Amino acid sequence: MEGKFPTAPARDQILSLSCTNVGVGPGGTTSMLARVAVVDYKGNIVLDTFVSPTMEVGDYRTTTTGIEPAHLLSADTPSFERVQQHVADLIKGKVIVGHSLWNDLSVLGIPHPAVATRDVALYQPFRNALRSPTQVVGLQTLMWHLMCRRCQDGHLHPVENARAALDLYRSVAVEWEGEISAGVWPCFLPPSTFSRCYQ
Repeated sequence: MEGKFPTAPARDQILSLSCTNVGVGPGGTTSMLARVAVVDYKGNIVLDTFVSPTMEVGDYRTTTTGIEPAHLLSADTPSFERVQQHVADLIKGKVIVGHSLWNDLSVLGIPHPAVATRDVALYQPFRNALRSPTQVVGLQTLMWHLMCRRCQDGHLHPVENARAALDLYRSVAVEWEGEISAGVWPCFLPPSTFSRCYQ
């Protein structure tokens, strides 16, 4: 798949994205955006914000997210629409790095060009290294096996996750971008049910 970026993107054109969700709907099983983080190529925070809920939250998933009602219901917490627009503006025209980006794009309601994504959950050499060619490998597992580093030991933290995905990408960026420059797409396709998340 030849993309918009025939040569490796400049570092200032790369951002890493991660979201944390809470549960809404029956049983709190449907994910809704609660926090989003964007970091630049060096791992510096570009955005880290909680998001005001658009529906009643049935499950704050506090044991894994660390999110309490006060985080989302504060008068200072920006609206979903405001955060959505801000993130859309930040990532427009950029290459975004992440883990299972389809989940993040889905809760944000923002499509992004598939050729401008670098999803470490879909990168074939990572899956091959862990002998999991058909299964998505969790970020925590990728970090431990490929970088001998722990992440997500406590609560899920979108800044930590965005930086972890970025570190994985940077560790193979030359090879990854080299394949794309050669007209080879070195990633598996995201789940077809999330095709609307990609342009």
